[in-house]
Amino acid sequence: MASDDTEDARVAPRVSRRDFIKIGSATTLASGLPVAAQNRPAPKPDAYPVKDVAELATLKPDAPVAFTYPDEGSPAMLLRMKQAVAGGVGPDNTIVAFSVLCTHKGCPVSYRPERKLLICPCHWSSFDPAKAGQMVIGQGSEPLPRIALRVQGNTIQAVGVEGLIYGRHTNIL
Repeated sequence: MASDDTEDARVAPRVSRRDFIKIGSATTLASGLPVAAQNRPAPKPDAYPVKDVAELATLKPDAPVAFTYPDEGSPAMLLRMKQAVAGGVGPDNTIVAFSVLCTHKGCPVSYRPERKLLICPCHWSSFDPAKAGQMVIGQGSEPLPRIALRVQGNTIQAVGVEGLIYGRHTNIL
């Protein structure tokens, strides 16, 4: 008759320490995967500063306006699109803004008006500003964080951030 140790080995194979650590690490990483962009929390009122970004009269279609938000270490870009876009503000809902830090490795994206895309020069991730900064192609893990805007008189103001700015655990430092 076999000993209890032999029976246990046949019923449940032993996992080596190395395999145990691999399985545990993979499980931990998988539990922290990003949530789909549709589930992004809306910015909390009064959690972000209000910042004047541009005057309506000075904005031209497809001419980006650089600014920083919510602090000086967070480069962003405001765009006036030629057609209305979801989430746009201003006349005809054509004005949007995004963090310019690519969600892949944090390289600054730039707007290419001939393609109507925000493109990262490091690994060519491309984001569509007309579709809430959604990634079109590339290695980006999420859409670009969108800067929430409002119009006060003739002034476009930044009032919040939807999504997490690359390299941060919180947008407000």
